[in-house]
Amino acid sequence: MKKMEGGVCAPAGFRANGVHCGIRKNKTKRDLSLIVSDVPCAAACVYTQNLVKGAPILVTKEHVANGTARAVVCNSGNANTCNADGVEIAEKMCALVEKYAGVPAGDVVVASTGVIGQPLPIEPIEEGMPALVGGLLADADGSLYAAQGIMTTDTVDKQIAYSFALGGKECHIGAIGKGVGMINPNMATMLIFVTTDAAISPAMLQKALSADVKDSFNMISVDGDTSTNDMVCVLANGLAGNELVDGPGKDYNDFRKALHKVTTALCRRIARDGEGATKLLECRVTGAKSKAAARTVAKSVIKSSLFKAAMFGSDANWGRVLCAVGYAGAPVDITKVSVDFRSRAGEVAVCRDGSGIPFSEEEAKKVLSEDEIEVLIRLGDGSGRATAWGCDLTYDYVKINGDYRT
Repeated sequence: MKKMEGGVCAPAGFRANGVHCGIRKNKTKRDLSLIVSDVPCAAACVYTQNLVKGAPILVTKEHVANGTARAVVCNSGNANTCNADGVEIAEKMCALVEKYAGVPAGDVVVASTGVIGQPLPIEPIEEGMPALVGGLLADADGSLYAAQGIMTTDTVDKQIAYSFALGGKECHIGAIGKGVGMINPNMATMLIFVTTDAAISPAMLQKALSADVKDSFNMISVDGDTSTNDMVCVLANGLAGNELVDGPGKDYNDFRKALHKVTTALCRRIARDGEGATKLLECRVTGAKSKAAARTVAKSVIKSSLFKAAMFGSDANWGRVLCAVGYAGAPVDITKVSVDFRSRAGEVAVCRDGSGIPFSEEEAKKVLSEDEIEVLIRLGDGSGRATAWGCDLTYDYVKINGDYRT
C-alpha cells in the first residue's frame, strides 16, 4: 500500500466540494459538503447505537437498504436531531441533490452534524446547492473543501488516501472524517465518509465495514459520550476494473487491510484533535484471555477521566490505569498485569505483576511530556490483543463544552 493525496477524490470517478451556505454564522466556515460518484456504487453504512438518532440516519438507512448509493450530502452547524420536521428536511436535502446534481434522491446518503434540538432551515441549503454542485472537483482541493464543510469544533481537516492492489489491478481508497467531541462510538463514529474505486459487492462491503469498526472507530473515546448522529459510510464504484470481490478470499482480505489502514489513520487523527486535547493517547493491550477482553480493557483505560487528566499533567499515576483495568468488566488476573509508558522520549516501566516498581519520576515526566503517549498493558492471560485511542482531558475541554451552544 502507498499513501497518496486526494482524500475522497483519490479513487477514480469521485468528485467533491464544500461551501458556506449560511447554516453557520461564521462566513469563513464551510458548512455544506457533497461527494458524488460518476456511476452507482455499492454502499455500506454503520450507525450510532444511541436510541436518540438524527433524522438523517433514518433517511439514509432507507436509501441504502438496497446496498447502493451514489452521493453523500452533509451539513455542519446543526445536527437535525430531535426536530419534528427532521426527516422532511433530510429528504429535502436529498431532493436538492437530485435537482442540481442529477443523482436520484434515493441514491443519496444524507448526514448532519452540530447542535442538537435546533430546527434546520432548508433555505440556506437550497441557496448553496448551485455553487456546491457547480464547484465539484475530482482532485485534492475537492476533498479538502468537503472535509472542511463537515467540521464542527475540529481544529484541522481529516483526510487520508492509499493505493493498493486487488487481483493485479491498482485500486484506491480515500476518506474524510470529522469529530473531536461527543466521541465514544458504538458500531460507528462521528461522521466518516470512505470512497473506493474497488469493485466489491454490497454484501461483502458491509461485512468488511461491520468487522472493521470493532477494531477501529469503536476503539476511540474522547469524552465517553456516544453521539446521536454517528455514521460511517463506504461507497465503492468499481471503476478500478478489478474482478468483483463477492466472497471470502485473498482479494477480500486485501480489501479489508486497505480499509483498516484508512480507518485507523483517521482514528489517530480524531483522537489527536479531541476537544481541548494536547496529547494523543494510544493504549495497547496484549496477553488478554480473548480479543474481546483486550478491547474491553483498552477502551476502559482510554475512557478514564482520571487517567486522561493525569496524562494532561504528565503524571505517571499508573494506579489509575490499574483502576480502569479492574472495573472494565473483563476477566483479568490483576496479579499478572504489567504497565509501561512510552513516547519519543523513551520508555518507563511502572508496574509489574499488579504492583508498583521503583522508577524515576523525572524520567517518567519526560516520557509523558510528549504529544503522543503509548500505554502498554500486558495481562499475561492469553493471546488476545487490542488498541484504543484517546486524548488527555484538559481545562479547554470544559471551556469548549461549557458554551458550545450559546
